[in-house]
Amino acid sequence: MTDTHTPTDAQSLEERRKLARRTVLAAGSVAVTAVGVGSAFAASDGTAAEQGTEAAAASASEGACYTLTSELVEGPYYIDADKLRQDVTEDQEGIPLFLTLKVIDADTCRPLRNAAVDIWHCNASGIYSGYEEMGSGGGGTPPSGAPTGSPTATPTDLPSGPPPGGGGGHQEPTDDTRYLRGTWHTDRHGHVGFKTVFPGWYQGRCVHIHVKVHADGEWTDAGYEGGHTCHTGQLFFDETSVLLSAEVEPYASNTTTRTTLDEDTIYPGNGPAGGLLHLAYDRHHIARGVHARLTLGVEPDDTNNG
Repeated sequence: MTDTHTPTDAQSLEERRKLARRTVLAAGSVAVTAVGVGSAFAASDGTAAEQGTEAAAASASEGACYTLTSELVEGPYYIDADKLRQDVTEDQEGIPLFLTLKVIDADTCRPLRNAAVDIWHCNASGIYSGYEEMGSGGGGTPPSGAPTGSPTATPTDLPSGPPPGGGGGHQEPTDDTRYLRGTWHTDRHGHVGFKTVFPGWYQGRCVHIHVKVHADGEWTDAGYEGGHTCHTGQLFFDETSVLLSAEVEPYASNTTTRTTLDEDTIYPGNGPAGGLLHLAYDRHHIARGVHARLTLGVEPDDTNNG
């Protein structure tokens, strides 16, 4: 729904910005692009006909204003832009995921061109590349033997802080693997696309993808240099899609207790503004692939490192 109130000449620039931020288009403005998936997709929250209507409305509303996307924690497993690519799959097995993001200035509603967008996430087993030695979600390898005897004192080294993969300080990589990580630039419409696989899960977190947006840098032969990080966030999946993915290998072999979207301590619970993706897939054949899209409203002049 669009706020049709028009600011008067007497209103300040700040008031105009507030009005722009209150103008929200919940359906998003990035049309789903079918890439290599040969079936008719039904939206996870509606029928195929409804999905077509939504895509048409999204196309017609290109350039509409959005709310500012929530800033969230970076997590411990970010590796700075050393893989400039759109296909981040490498040899990882899983449901094909085609991710389309549109990055806009939340104040002016204009697309952010030539921004660098990073994504990274765990594989179907909950492992992050670069941190394989740390195990699922960076939690390490559990001990092989159970403790014996009875405790004689109160433990003094109980774990504290957020669950694995949530907040906390940055961890140095343990290996040279870089699957399911990549950086690419937005086009003149603010769009950027990635080919990956549907993420798995690990203890303490719901299914998610990490994302960063960098602005005011320069693309050179060596990659993206300079600039600053204007957005750090996470992208989330609704429970219907996750439950369907859990019936498909290799996800079905992931026996780790899964945290639901509602149980997650990092998802802000505010829908697309908090990173909840719009999804399209065949409910009866999700293994064929999933299309995900979202518009990220950012403040290009701000620094948000997560």
